Amino acid sequence: MASKLLLIPVFIVDLIAFSLAVAAEQRRSTATIIQDKEKEYNYCQYDSDIATGYGVGAFLFLMVSQAIVMAVTRCFCCGKSLGPSSSRAWAIILFITCWVFFIIAEMCLLAGSVRNAYHTKYRTIFSENPPSCQTVRKGVFGAGAAFVFFNTIVSLFYYICYAKAGDGFLPYGPGGSREAAVGLATYK
Repeated sequence: MASKLLLIPVFIVDLIAFSLAVAAEQRRSTATIIQDKEKEYNYCQYDSDIATGYGVGAFLFLMVSQAIVMAVTRCFCCGKSLGPSSSRAWAIILFITCWVFFIIAEMCLLAGSVRNAYHTKYRTIFSENPPSCQTVRKGVFGAGAAFVFFNTIVSLFYYICYAKAGDGFLPYGPGGSREAAVGLATYK
C-alpha cells in the first residue's frame, strides 16, 4: 500500500518546484540598450536577476523530490524483488519515464538559470551597430515547469505502482519461510 505520508510531502515539494519555475518564467531578465551620457558608446542594462534564484530553487526542490522517491523505492533495482504483475510492468515503464522527465526538467531549469545569469559586458561605439543584449529565451523556464509537472504525476504513479507490486509478494512461498511449498508426507 502506498504511504500517504510520502505522497503528500513529495507532492508539496514538487508543487514548490513548479511554482518557482513558473515564477522564473515570469521574472526572467530583460535588457535595454542605453547610451552613455557623452553619447560615445552603447551598452546593455539588465533588470532584476531574480529569475536565476527561482530557477535554481526549482532545480533543487525537484532534485529533493526525485531523491525522496528513489530512496523509498530503492531506485527500483535494490531491495526486495517484486512479484510478476501488471503493477510491476507499469512501475518499470513509469520509472524510466520519470527519469526522462526529470532529466529534461533539470536541464531546462539549469540552462535557463545559467543563461539568465549571463549578462553581456561589452560596449560598442555609438557609430557601430548596437550591442547584442542576450537574455534567456521565452519559454525555457516554462518548459522546465511543464516537465516538473509531468515528473510529479509520473513519479507519484510510479511510487503507487511500485508499492502495489511489492504488496503480497512472498518470495519463498505462502508462509514466507524457506520451506518447500509442497509438503511431502511419508508413505507406508
